[in-house]
Amino acid sequence: MMVRRIVRTAVLGLVLALTALVVPDSTPAPTTLTLVKVDRAEGVDVDPDVVWILAAGVDTRPREDPLHSRADALQLVGIDTRTGAATAIGIPRDSWVPIPGHGSNRVNAALYFGGPQLLGRTVGDLMGVQPDYVMLATFSGLAELISGIGGITVDNPRFFADSHLNPRGWKAGRIKINGMRAVEFARVRKSLPQGDFDRSANQQRVIRGIQRKIAANAERPGWIEAGVLSVLRHLKTRGVSPKELFRIGQAIAQVDPRKVTTCVLPGSIGNINGASVVLPSVGTARRYGDDARKDATIKRC
Repeated sequence: MMVRRIVRTAVLGLVLALTALVVPDSTPAPTTLTLVKVDRAEGVDVDPDVVWILAAGVDTRPREDPLHSRADALQLVGIDTRTGAATAIGIPRDSWVPIPGHGSNRVNAALYFGGPQLLGRTVGDLMGVQPDYVMLATFSGLAELISGIGGITVDNPRFFADSHLNPRGWKAGRIKINGMRAVEFARVRKSLPQGDFDRSANQQRVIRGIQRKIAANAERPGWIEAGVLSVLRHLKTRGVSPKELFRIGQAIAQVDPRKVTTCVLPGSIGNINGASVVLPSVGTARRYGDDARKDATIKRC
């Protein structure tokens, strides 16, 4: 039983860290993966069987604190521990939203103003679902972790390229990507027709690829254990007990690929004080939250 528990907890580290595939555009920081428990306000309507994790890429430069930088992109991930259903909601980083105590600003500024707690509260207020945890990640750590599982396969709906990251581009169809190429696949924004919205969708494609790879190899002797060693070199926690880690690990390990839904929060492009921002559809955000709150399933995007 103890060995099984260790393996299950290991799955937490490997999958949860990789699920946070939201990629910054900056230099790696010493702390590449940090899982933070969010302090909930009393009276918040929560379902104890659904775990919510806000995955955030951090725009961290040398000597900056990754817990108080700019969140480059955001994915709100919910997992139903009863059914194995899961959902990921992509939130464009330039979404203009109220930030408690700081007026209105881009959603990614909440991390800079008040750390993971404020970021979690800000996204929770937008979606109507408060996350239990915030996972912060830098792209260097994610690239190493993806390499550690031997790369992933993604379903790419269109050819696209980037003159700086990958001039040859990524062909349409089912493609295999690894390490930094996987990170770059999730970083490109300007050459995609819908910009941040398409980039968020690509991040979700990578999440699906990771989940498929782990599900296909989880029974191979030593495969999970090898991944754990990589994760433990990168993952740090704040306020998260071993019991909670075990619970999250169990939830992630039991995700059913047939019950995964992904949506990107829509919006329009606006201009505030001369800056281009995304004006998110608050009504749609609340609908997503209402749909997924009890069972981690969104009926339609």
